[in-house]
Amino acid sequence: MFEQTFKNIDDVLYKDAGADSELDYIGQTSWVLFLKYLDDLEKDKADAAALEGKTYTFILDEKYQWSHWAMPKKADGELDHNLAMTGPDFVQFVNTQLFPYLAEFKQKAKDNPKTIAYKIGEIFSELGNKIQSGYNLREIVNLVDELPFQSSKDKHELSHLYETKIKNMGNAGRNGGQYYTPRPLIKAMIQVVDPKIGETVYDGAVGSAGFLCEAYEYMYHKMKRTTSNLQTLQEQTFYGKEKKNLAYVIGVMNMILHGIEAPNIIHINTLTLPIRDIQEDDRYDVILANPPFGGKERKEVQQNFDIKTGETAFLFLQHFIKSLKAGGRAAIVIKNTFLSNTDNASISLRKYLLETCQLHTILDMPSGTFLGAGVKTVVLFFEKGEPTKNIWYYQLDPGRNMGKTNPLNEKDLAEFVSLQKSKPETEQSWNLKLKDLPEVETYDLSVKNPNTPEEAPLRAPEEILAEIKKLDAETNQLLTQIEELI
Repeated sequence: MFEQTFKNIDDVLYKDAGADSELDYIGQTSWVLFLKYLDDLEKDKADAAALEGKTYTFILDEKYQWSHWAMPKKADGELDHNLAMTGPDFVQFVNTQLFPYLAEFKQKAKDNPKTIAYKIGEIFSELGNKIQSGYNLREIVNLVDELPFQSSKDKHELSHLYETKIKNMGNAGRNGGQYYTPRPLIKAMIQVVDPKIGETVYDGAVGSAGFLCEAYEYMYHKMKRTTSNLQTLQEQTFYGKEKKNLAYVIGVMNMILHGIEAPNIIHINTLTLPIRDIQEDDRYDVILANPPFGGKERKEVQQNFDIKTGETAFLFLQHFIKSLKAGGRAAIVIKNTFLSNTDNASISLRKYLLETCQLHTILDMPSGTFLGAGVKTVVLFFEKGEPTKNIWYYQLDPGRNMGKTNPLNEKDLAEFVSLQKSKPETEQSWNLKLKDLPEVETYDLSVKNPNTPEEAPLRAPEEILAEIKKLDAETNQLLTQIEELI
């Protein structure tokens, strides 16, 4: 049922003049979904308060509650068409009254950024309504109203469908790829890092919050189900920062659908935060991220870092190392050129990483892992505190060309996850002692598999010609013998 509803919403958005891409589809679906979720959440809290003989104070004024502006209903539960807005009046209300009212919560709740009230203000300060037809908006609101948020089963199904929309957005090209890291890779990274209840998990380039959502699922299923643990997981475990407006909204919505009521995601350019001001209280136990690569940061942003470079991913790596607690663990996706670039910034960054952290594993990913990105990547696994002594490399080879019809799957990564614990030497994996590093001055960490079976060397042209002459002579001799027999 849910899947068909999502498809129907996309069909309506396709007809509307204001939404013209997968990015628009998910952005517009997100704000409507969020307000329906908020209404269900508030009703649940009001019911719970009533059972205790208390009165619940709604966050939103009645005029701006879903059951008033979106779905006014008669006593029998049917939509009251006399009260329900539609057409131009509906769009005008949303654009000139609803959105400005909701955006004000950012200022009203500025002292409590972890609350859902603040998240309301953040979302509606950054996202605009693009649905131009009030008739289309009415149809979408009616469809979303059918989606239940009450049970964990409902939320799980909705979160799965929402993830599919994020994936489709990534596959659509343009800027969509920045929002989607293949889930099998995220799961493998989390299994290796193994976050535990009581630890904090951080992604400073949170995007659609795929790392935080999957870490939540992993930790939820492994922990003891106590009220204390659930509260810790909900409120004091997952943290993120995101620069882009749409990504911030998608990330918040994705975490809400995965069970986090008021996600600790801050809307900010992480790289503008003073890196030298980060103290131990600001640091995290676990960092999981796929920072954007290929971007170029302004000079004033670069001044914030000891190793200055325009490459966004390299600045993020410095931020992550600085933001990791002593003994903390990280898994970071980065372009494979990080391992071998010979510019001063790349060499200095490799040296900094190797001297301050134990870079214990490098996972080399095949081309085509990130659909539409067209770059080769590696995953760096490291722990902060001790310098690197030994690096275990694993070269992932799924045995097929990767692409939209052959995406990465969990089976592809199963061997890596299993072998990572013992770090053996195989045809696809090897160990490198840092003292044996071939290029000490440049700290070159290039992926060079010494265990690949050697192919037969190519023969010289003279050798090939000699072989041809020999075969010709043997052929002529055979023909002569046949003629003699005839």
